[in-house]
Amino acid sequence: MKVFIFSRKVIIIGGFLLFFFASSASAISFSDVVSFYIDKNFDVSVRSQISAQLVKTTPKLYFYIEKSWWDSQLQTKKDEILSNLDVLSYEFESRIYPTLTSIFGFEWKPGVDGDEKITVLFTDMNNHEGGYFRTNDEYIKLQLSDSNEREMVYLSLDLLSNPRAKVVLAHEFVHLITFNQKDRAFGVEEEVWLNEARADYSSNILGYDSQYEGSNLQSRVKDFVGSISDSITEWRGTKYDYASSGLFTYYLVDHFGISILSDSLESKYVGIESINYALDKVGYKEDFSEIFTDWTVALVVNDCSLGFKYCYFNKNLSNFKISPALNFLPLSGDVSLSVSSVTKNWSGNWQKFIGGKGDFTLDFSSLAGLDFKVPYVLENENGNRSIEFLSLDKNEKGQINLLDFGTKYKSLIIIPSLQTKTSGFDGVEFTYPFTYSVQIKGEEQSDGQTLIQQLLEQIEYLKKQIAELQAKLSGGSSGANYCNQINNNLYFGLSGNKEVECLQQFLKNQGANIYPEGLVTGYFGSLTKAAVIRFQEKYVSEILAPLGLYSGTGFVGSSTKAKINQLLLLNIK
Repeated sequence: MKVFIFSRKVIIIGGFLLFFFASSASAISFSDVVSFYIDKNFDVSVRSQISAQLVKTTPKLYFYIEKSWWDSQLQTKKDEILSNLDVLSYEFESRIYPTLTSIFGFEWKPGVDGDEKITVLFTDMNNHEGGYFRTNDEYIKLQLSDSNEREMVYLSLDLLSNPRAKVVLAHEFVHLITFNQKDRAFGVEEEVWLNEARADYSSNILGYDSQYEGSNLQSRVKDFVGSISDSITEWRGTKYDYASSGLFTYYLVDHFGISILSDSLESKYVGIESINYALDKVGYKEDFSEIFTDWTVALVVNDCSLGFKYCYFNKNLSNFKISPALNFLPLSGDVSLSVSSVTKNWSGNWQKFIGGKGDFTLDFSSLAGLDFKVPYVLENENGNRSIEFLSLDKNEKGQINLLDFGTKYKSLIIIPSLQTKTSGFDGVEFTYPFTYSVQIKGEEQSDGQTLIQQLLEQIEYLKKQIAELQAKLSGGSSGANYCNQINNNLYFGLSGNKEVECLQQFLKNQGANIYPEGLVTGYFGSLTKAAVIRFQEKYVSEILAPLGLYSGTGFVGSSTKAKINQLLLLNIK
């Protein structure tokens, strides 16, 4: 099944937000063939303009289909498509339109063209795109020459025979509403992450996610597990962006109601500030920062018995948990561990510590001037868990001290998140460093049988963790099968990441001289970094030399990705 990503093209017109009706609304007839501007970034042939045939009209919709494709279909196929459009139009007019407008308000009526009908254009898109909305079309051509001067949305031809068409149409319709409620009403543009999250949640509002199997929600959960540390506010248009912002929105609405989405939309504020406005309007004492922090805890415990803020209420998410990166500490003697990593604003990070025996100290540090929140989860010898919060000083440093770790406490999970930036999210965000160091003052084991028993217990614990992770990923592809391309930069410290698994599988296939350990875990640790360095130095002339480097860095950037993807394409070792 194809993965659909919904997209929105944002056009900014500096200081010029005047709206006019088009000079005249042309009469539309069933036989009309119209030339439409489209977004070449989503088009399968990178076109910017196509001709489309009007194939159906309803009280609220015009359906156009790309003419060259429509003309190539047999009459039986055309009849099937028209029947599908009957179903889709009924769903829109009887359910999607009245439900979403009752919550979010209306689209611009009668709109830039003076016509209350919405145009739906089916066109040939890249195979991972489902649809999009262009703000350009809401302006007259005098303002934007590539405007179609209509209230319209664009859907992929693939949806003409796909039951997901209603999900994508609802999503894009919310963007149409958003333009009227935000851009026109207040002269501001919603930040993309919240615009997409609000639109994506429409599938749940309409009940499309009630049946979990095959739902939009199931797709988002699967993608989130593939990249759990994806920032919810950074927007690069990937499936991971939709997944992270979407699952946060489910939690937000679970706990604070749908009015948070509608009130934030019908305000002059955008992004995080609009969420805080909506929370305050309803009278909640929590702000965005507190809610995000609680969400990062809920993702790893999802247990209402620890507090209602630490779980999902949605029945399809009631058992959903992520698996943190695992730090296994030696069971005897003194232990010292120091790890430096990077993160982005509003990105979750989960590190779990097990093993070790003795007095445990964890030091957390970052850069002065940043704003980290560091909740942590403690599990005692009886399996009971508690949530605590690490207090950081003005230099972003803090310490956790635990007596009798390994005896009194079975595990510790720290969940640091950077929360410094609160507005202006537009594209790729900067990364910022943090470090955690662990020290255990332990006792030497005098009883060999005791040590063996502890090791066996830890092995069983690890087997349980692996089984839980495999259960979460059931139905997905194995690393050996799905690994065909790496799209994002990869670096030390990433965990629970599908593309890291892909990288590790690729490195493993390069042979023992590159990656002798051959572990495929999704965690980018020191072994993976060393393997990347060996690979970079093997192809030094292609990867490093163009950058003026002759020693590997362990960072999988553009040149390293290019070489990996070249070899993956050729399917050679």
